[in-house]
Amino acid sequence: MRTSKRDSILQAALHVVETDGVTAVTYESVAAASGLTKGGLLYHFPSKDAMMLALHEHQAQHWDEEMIHALGKDPDEASQDERLAAYARVSARGATGAELLLMLEASTDSELSKPWKRVITRWVPDPASIDPTDPRALQKMVAYLAADGLWLSESVGAIPLHHKLRAALADHLAGDERIGSIYGFQPHGLENRGFPDWTVGIAARRHLRDLRRIQPHGPYVLLGH
Repeated sequence: MRTSKRDSILQAALHVVETDGVTAVTYESVAAASGLTKGGLLYHFPSKDAMMLALHEHQAQHWDEEMIHALGKDPDEASQDERLAAYARVSARGATGAELLLMLEASTDSELSKPWKRVITRWVPDPASIDPTDPRALQKMVAYLAADGLWLSESVGAIPLHHKLRAALADHLAGDERIGSIYGFQPHGLENRGFPDWTVGIAARRHLRDLRRIQPHGPYVLLGH
C-alpha cells in the first residue's frame, strides 16, 4: 500500500525526534526530512501543535497495532490476561528513543497524553480496580509493571539483554499464572491467639502445610513480616 503524504510527514517528524529531539520538530526541519515544502505541511497540519498531536496519535496507534498483532485477535474478544500477555510481549522489543521522548512530552501535556492513555487502558489492568487483598489482582499489576521495566531497561542504562532472554522474560510475564500467587505469613502466636512457633523450622513446616492446602502445586512467591 502506498504511504499517504500525511503519513510520510509524520514519519519524517518521527525521524527528527529520533535524531534531534522533540524541540527540533519545526515546519522547516520536517519539510527538509520529508522532501515536501512548508506549504505542503501546512495543508495537512495548520499548526505545529496539530502536527505534534497527530504524531502522538500516529505512534500510539502503531503501538496498539503491535499489541493486536501479538494478541492475534480482536482485543474486545480477549480476556484481560490475554491482553496483558500481548502487552508484555510487545514490551520485550524495548523502547525507541523517539517513543521515550514523545512519552516524556506527553507526561506533562494532558492533550498529548490522551492518545497514549486510550491505548494503555485497553491493554493493562486499571489500578483503581485492583483489590489490594487479592493476590491474583496484585500479580497482574506486578506483571504490568515488570513489562514496563523490560521496555525501559536498556534506555535507562541497564545492562543490555540478549534478545532470547528478553523474549523469555516476556513469555514468563505473559504466562503469569505460572509465577503463582503471592502469600504472606505471620509467625503464629503474635496476636495471643495460640502458642507461638518456637523455632524457624516449626514455623516453616506450618506455613508450608497451610500453603499447600491453599495452592497444592508451585511455584510459589513468599513474603513475610
